[in-house]
Amino acid sequence: MEMGARSIRVSAAFVKIADTLVGDYDVLELLHTLVEESVDLLDAAAAGLMLAGADGNLQVLASTSEESQLVEALQQESGAGPCVDCYVTGLPVTVRDIAGTGDRWAQFKNAATAQGFRSVHAFPMRVRGRTIGAMNLFRTETGELSEEAIAVGQALADVSTISILQKRTASESAVVNQQLQDALNSRILIEQAKGMIAQIDNIDTNEAFQRLRSHARSTNQNLRDTAEAVLNRSLKV
Repeated sequence: MEMGARSIRVSAAFVKIADTLVGDYDVLELLHTLVEESVDLLDAAAAGLMLAGADGNLQVLASTSEESQLVEALQQESGAGPCVDCYVTGLPVTVRDIAGTGDRWAQFKNAATAQGFRSVHAFPMRVRGRTIGAMNLFRTETGELSEEAIAVGQALADVSTISILQKRTASESAVVNQQLQDALNSRILIEQAKGMIAQIDNIDTNEAFQRLRSHARSTNQNLRDTAEAVLNRSLKV
């Protein structure tokens, strides 16, 4: 992508994000928008966000596809992978050739290559010297991102962090931990609702999530409330 064209798209993306980062915004909806914009702007195949709960364990918070969510979840379960390393060190992690990583992250390598991913870049989500998670960008080609693309990716990861913590001060650890846990609890409800929709209507979970998200948007509700309505069977989407 030419630098001028990317700059225009980056500006448009941040204007779009800024428009939603006001009032009583839906954090999870905004995070899904952010990972989608990351894929579009950085010529990637998929992206995902992993967030640490109060116990320090990483959990998947947002992803652009079931394929990337599967790979992210495997990192969560095994405790090993570039996203985990990024979170632990607080530094970006680039893997230019996933297939060539040997036994370093064997389970991650097998899962990622099975889904067609060939390279990955992990961006830390940081606030006041503390790393709260990481954003993973998956690509179907080997190689590293350009310096410009890395700067854009880190900016998007920073906005993700701000969107989670913006509503209250981040000065007290207990407040931060509660905000992180609230976001993760909402994600669990959405996953349950997505699974229910997929099972009842015999569709894949990607389509089920899009239905859930579309209904939330059209009715001006947040994703968590929409998911709860599906789970208590007061809503069919």
